[in-house]
Amino acid sequence: MGSAARLSGSQAGPKLGVDLFSLRQQGWDAHQFLEYCAKHGARVVHFSEIRFLGSLEDDHVRKVGEHARRLGVELEIGMRSICPTSTAFDPKQGTAEEQLLRVVRAAGIAGSKLVRAFLGNSNDRKTPGGIEARIEDTVKVLRAVRTRVMDAGMKVAIENHSGDMQARELKELIVGAGTDFVGACFDSGNPCWTLEDPHLTLETLAPYVLTSHIRDSALWDVEEGTAVRWTRTGEGNVDIGGLMKKYLEKCPGKTMSLEIIVTGPRVFGWRNPEFWKGYENVRAAEFARFLGIAAKGKPLPGPAGGPKEQAAERERADFEASLEWTRKYLGV
Repeated sequence: MGSAARLSGSQAGPKLGVDLFSLRQQGWDAHQFLEYCAKHGARVVHFSEIRFLGSLEDDHVRKVGEHARRLGVELEIGMRSICPTSTAFDPKQGTAEEQLLRVVRAAGIAGSKLVRAFLGNSNDRKTPGGIEARIEDTVKVLRAVRTRVMDAGMKVAIENHSGDMQARELKELIVGAGTDFVGACFDSGNPCWTLEDPHLTLETLAPYVLTSHIRDSALWDVEEGTAVRWTRTGEGNVDIGGLMKKYLEKCPGKTMSLEIIVTGPRVFGWRNPEFWKGYENVRAAEFARFLGIAAKGKPLPGPAGGPKEQAAERERADFEASLEWTRKYLGV
């Protein structure tokens, strides 16, 4: 039996998906993405950004949705920042409300039950008013579109993204906007960019999770503080297997999409007092959990380089190795 059959054969098993950011360097169109993911047994294909979908035109997204149904996979549609004051927001595309509602419409036509979005990134922690002000601005956007999103039968899954929010901060955003139409896209790699143990992130956000991005990380001590490196699944030291099982237990029926990003180490120099601007509200007990992971880690060299033209091939190899590890670990 091939891997595709093993992964998709039991609808009672893990709802495994693919976040297409894992395949961002392939240069494929939406139909090619779908065919690749279906071949590898994905039950869900997560178009985390509009660029992977290709267009928000009604006819285009309708055809993408029809192709997905023919292949037997579900769709999740996503976009980028919906915080108008975030450093990651693109005002050229219209107001945050306009952008979100366009994607909500496209998602409905394509057959997605949610729209994934995010606030911003780690730079927003150091903007005027800090991350708390950016959370307030995002809540205002979400409240302004609440009725139209709910009338469309849609929910908005806000990701803990690129070092923007810790778990309790994202929980504050979700509760502030309204849990009847807003939830979490749990990303297991990004907590380490906010000095947080990803198990703590999941424990905090589990009641609100709508979907996920699953990625492994390696942490270790360095002179300046802590080094964090994203890895193939199974090569890190955050107990990704245990985290997957915890996710399946706490978030039954929710998609577990692999988002594989293999990077070199990023150093968080928390031993420098200047580092803490924007992180003043980090709780000591929670930070201690993050430090405990790093204390048990060992330096892990960055991925081997190579010609740029081989980047897409390496990306596929990283994803396929991670998928195979996940399948074996979960026994599916």
